[in-house]
Amino acid sequence: MDRINLRLSTQIFDAIDDARAKRAGRVSRNTWIAEAIEEKLAREVASAQENAVRSAANA
Repeated sequence: MDRINLRLSTQIFDAIDDARAKRAGRVSRNTWIAEAIEEKLAREVASAQENAVRSAANA
């Protein structure tokens, strides 16, 4: 695994911590951020696939 340093505003950290508090069980801030990144990447892949299908249908 690679490591990065991530700088976020206090407001973002507070929002992350609020979301973590609403979740069942305990999840670390690191895990929550990693999951958020994975969800974003999955949406990007799905969006690219949808766009490819639309382009093929319009060709």
